[in-house]
Amino acid sequence: MDQQQNIDFVLRTVEERGIRFVRLWFTDVLGRLKSFAISPEDLEVAFEEGIGFDGSAIEGFTPPEEADMLAFPDPSTFQVLPWRPSRDGVARVFCDICTPDRKPFMGDPRECLRHMFRCAEEAGFIMNVGSEIEFYHFPDERTPEPLDEVGYFDLTPSDSARDLRRDTVLMLEKMSIPVEYTFHSSGPSQHGISLRHAEALTASDAIMTAKHIIRLEAFSSGVHASFMPKPIAGEASSAMFLHQSLFDYDGNNVFWGEDDPVYHLSDIAKHYMAGILAHAPEISAITNPTVNSYKRLLAKEGPTPEYATWGLRNRAAMIRVPIYKPGKQLSTRIELRSPDPMANPYLANAVTLAAGLDGIERKLELPAETPVDALGRTSTDLEALGYTRLPRSLDEALDIFEKSQFMKDVLGEHIHSFFLKKKRDEWEKYASTITEWEIRHYLANS
Repeated sequence: MDQQQNIDFVLRTVEERGIRFVRLWFTDVLGRLKSFAISPEDLEVAFEEGIGFDGSAIEGFTPPEEADMLAFPDPSTFQVLPWRPSRDGVARVFCDICTPDRKPFMGDPRECLRHMFRCAEEAGFIMNVGSEIEFYHFPDERTPEPLDEVGYFDLTPSDSARDLRRDTVLMLEKMSIPVEYTFHSSGPSQHGISLRHAEALTASDAIMTAKHIIRLEAFSSGVHASFMPKPIAGEASSAMFLHQSLFDYDGNNVFWGEDDPVYHLSDIAKHYMAGILAHAPEISAITNPTVNSYKRLLAKEGPTPEYATWGLRNRAAMIRVPIYKPGKQLSTRIELRSPDPMANPYLANAVTLAAGLDGIERKLELPAETPVDALGRTSTDLEALGYTRLPRSLDEALDIFEKSQFMKDVLGEHIHSFFLKKKRDEWEKYASTITEWEIRHYLANS
């Protein structure tokens, strides 16, 4: 459907379903979900003229003297909220944020991804993304204590959240977000959910919606869902794996390489991977945006990437190439394993897409696959072999981020400068504090 057809469908659905409130959703630069509600009578005007709000009240948006902003609902994202009452129901719609003259606001993460998506389209590509999100359940937002001692994929009566995971999946499906599978993950009281692929903007909307529903369902069950990357020392970390691929306008997966009998990757896919690896240190501040993120990357529990590497079966590599299944060319993809669930999905997909497109444009050569045993060597040995080390702390990642003209060009000056300042403040506040205070901050805000 085109834009007007989508709008007509939304207005008709609101009337037929007796929707009483329409919640307008958007995110700030850090990926925190924001919302305000309008009446259905104002929805048609919102589509045409936008709804004004005070942008200065949203951290990182605008100063008080430039406070006026407009939220334009994207009708393609309309959904009735199934957890709200059917009588006098509630719906949600994601919004694009604009300035008073209706120009896209450069501090809107969704616009940042849309801009990169348009760049990909101009090059003849459509980006698809699937995601796998890990998280923990705790008694409350101040107590990082597991609720079970169950392990990876275990099927036991003591799995504390088997019913909660089921309810979460059912709620996601009611929101038209298809779930591939869900499971108990490696850590005690740690869980994972895999979302099916979609084009990049829709996939990022789905990640934001999924995280919100995971929190809601946990809260309804009297527990707290945390997306903190490393909440418990000595236990498994939580990641947000991104499965990325590029398609052409005819629906062909351009990552599929018929002439590559080993990896089944095309030259385009290899250039794309090379671009991400080349820009890996620069994008780390976006994909791993907290002090706690680097406790995950440096952890010895479970495979986590410490270098810009790739491999076919190597889950400790930054980029893993899932094994090709005969006849499944459309499923050919790469798995980016460095991001964690605290990352803003719009910005994470934007910067990795930009890095990959840069690799394609410059025809960057993909280095040799990193063998599994290589990652067991010392840092000195790995660096001598030419592997690029990923940042070891948020402070180091921000130093690289600050100097990167590439990141300034991709994110725009507004997002780049605010993100840098906010994360510098976070580093100074939490880098040297005892674990208790770090835990309290991240559990409450993850």
